[in-house]
Amino acid sequence: MRELAWVEGQNIVIEYRWAEGRSDRLRDLTAELVRLKVDVLVAGGAAATRAAEEATTTIPIVSGGVQDPVALGSVQSLARPGGNITGPTLTGGLAIVGKQLELLKETVPGVSRVAVLWNPANPMLLQQLRDIEIAARSLNVQLQPVEARSPDEFDRAFSRIIRGRVEALLVTADPMFAGQGTRLATLAARNRLPAMYGLRRHVEAGGLIAYGANELDVWRRAAVYVDKILKGAKPADLPMEQPRTFELVINLKTAKALGLTIPPSLLLRADQVVDQ
Repeated sequence: MRELAWVEGQNIVIEYRWAEGRSDRLRDLTAELVRLKVDVLVAGGAAATRAAEEATTTIPIVSGGVQDPVALGSVQSLARPGGNITGPTLTGGLAIVGKQLELLKETVPGVSRVAVLWNPANPMLLQQLRDIEIAARSLNVQLQPVEARSPDEFDRAFSRIIRGRVEALLVTADPMFAGQGTRLATLAARNRLPAMYGLRRHVEAGGLIAYGANELDVWRRAAVYVDKILKGAKPADLPMEQPRTFELVINLKTAKALGLTIPPSLLLRADQVVDQ
């Protein structure tokens, strides 16, 4: 926002609300912001977008990080949203989860059984889980979906994962998981599970490998949407953009701790290699 000449405390006031990984808090937090009569609501992820959508039909909403806002029912189409919601998406669909499983198989040779950690409270993850199942069939990978609705359920989820005798883990791109990167990395390391994530931040927190949209670029684009709306643009007229860049990030320290040797060809394709 500063690059767009919006300076907090000078010409803009930003009201922050954080649900601390608990989607059940989103409705109340969003209602607080609506009562403040903000000019724009910025929502991260499908659950926050749905909460904002339920809270107001008049305040513009910039949604960031929703996998498929059309399937969510929030907009008519990406080209013409048609309501009070717009913003950059994380839409990658089958191609992205297929690539994640391919990279996981390349990282862990011979892997055939993979656990998928997902949050059923996120309305978009059911479609993502279906995409993962389609990709898994084409790659001869057997899946074990495991649910976690809040951080309180992580220990129980990992107990189920270990009982399933899986060889690796895929963590879906969910805002609740994104805010728990260190804990998820610790649990994966404790159980010696190579794990694939959808966001760079997980690898920076100690996770093994991530492939997905460049999250920083998504939120930079969200700032552009906010700027346009504050200058008079209507959300209905602002097309929702799909991700522009994708990144592969690998943590060599974690790989060594797991006894894995990352293939040189994979390291050469990485956008960032973490070794600390």
